[in-house]
Amino acid sequence: MAGHSKWANIQHRKGRQDEKRGKVWTRVIREIMVAARQGGGDLGINPRLRLAVEKAKAANMPADTIKRNIDKATGNLEGVQYEEIRYEGYGIGGAAIIVDTMTDNKVRTVAEVRHAFSKYGGSMGTAGSVAFQFHKVGQLILAPGTDEDQVMDVALEAGAEDVISDDDGTIEVITQPADFESVKKMLEAGGFRPEVAEITMRAENTIELAGEDAAKMQRLLDVLEDLDDVQDVFHNAALDP
Repeated sequence: MAGHSKWANIQHRKGRQDEKRGKVWTRVIREIMVAARQGGGDLGINPRLRLAVEKAKAANMPADTIKRNIDKATGNLEGVQYEEIRYEGYGIGGAAIIVDTMTDNKVRTVAEVRHAFSKYGGSMGTAGSVAFQFHKVGQLILAPGTDEDQVMDVALEAGAEDVISDDDGTIEVITQPADFESVKKMLEAGGFRPEVAEITMRAENTIELAGEDAAKMQRLLDVLEDLDDVQDVFHNAALDP
């Protein structure tokens, strides 16, 4: 996302999450189960599970619900087995889109993702067709008005790769995935509360979209995010309302 539109897009995303709290819980539960199944149920040695539990707590999920789903995933209770599948494609203006899913039915999921792309102006690509344009990173975004110099001092000392000041005043801290937790803790200890804190796929370059094209792209992204099996949608479009 471009600097001038980053804050607006963050608020749009948060607003949609608030409207769809039940969907947020479903996604977080799936992430908890996959993380626990792959790395075990001990938060002390499973950073992916720790991050998923943090998301669950931020969404006001009860502790017993979190524990129950960790138990399901680690074999203490019977549960559904989810598979992670990534789809790639193109949106309005050729913008690159990555769709990460967790599903117990691959046939259903690919049909729904393909339908969303084709109906709302995009097209499905093959595996690897757009992923090369993204890097997996830790990303922390602080609200406009945050002191950039202070953030930079703390973040770089903690091991962040880069600190970026965007046109709208947001400050973006980029880390290696392995350094994400330590940088986040240092920022919070320094009094900085990120509005966004996640491991994400960050685009190397962006495609600027405005007006009707931006609205169409947002509609496509919203539809993809609303699919039951979709966990995350990443893209390289800079949407200017």
